[in-house]
Amino acid sequence: MRGLTGAGPSRARLSLQAVITAAAVLATLSLFAAACATGGTGARDEGPAHADSVAGTRVSPAPSPSDTYRQVDAVALVKNDPKVSAAVKRDLKPCSDGDGYPVDVTYGNLTGGSVEDVVVNVLTCGDAVGVGAYVYRAQSGRYEDVFKAEESPVYAEIDRGDLIVTKQVYERGDPVSNPSGENVITYSWAAGRFVQEDFHHTDYGNAAGGDATLVPAPE
Repeated sequence: MRGLTGAGPSRARLSLQAVITAAAVLATLSLFAAACATGGTGARDEGPAHADSVAGTRVSPAPSPSDTYRQVDAVALVKNDPKVSAAVKRDLKPCSDGDGYPVDVTYGNLTGGSVEDVVVNVLTCGDAVGVGAYVYRAQSGRYEDVFKAEESPVYAEIDRGDLIVTKQVYERGDPVSNPSGENVITYSWAAGRFVQEDFHHTDYGNAAGGDATLVPAPE
């Protein structure tokens, strides 16, 4: 009986130790699984810290508008310009549809000045036909007319620092909506004035659906 009684506690202690060891192993495995579920250690743990550093980086503000740009009253420029014909000034009136004066205004660097040049196109109210194109350059606090074209229909625009003037060509009997062709003239600024650099004539052709023919200027 003693043998049985003495063996009982020893076996109980051994069984208790086995349970404790198993519990410790299970706890270790649980901690390892939790660590893996949260991303583990190493380079991936750098993510949140990296995001915080990016969020704290100062972003450079967008560049402000050019200081060389100055908005002008294009209508006043044209009406006060002694080089503009009396006919253009007389017909420059607000359109009846309430859209204001029929002028297109473009700002850009054509003459290399410290202030952007102003290109003004005066149009008709009804069909927006160009009746005059002008370029104004800032000089000593005022704007000077350095270019004009009043052979209607005409339109001027800026293209990569050059002045491009388009003139519609009409033959006898052509309606306003259907010119026979157009001349495109390129000017650049040199020695204080605009100099013609290129000329192209496009013949639209009289046949319906006919291809236009591009005719370069003679050399």
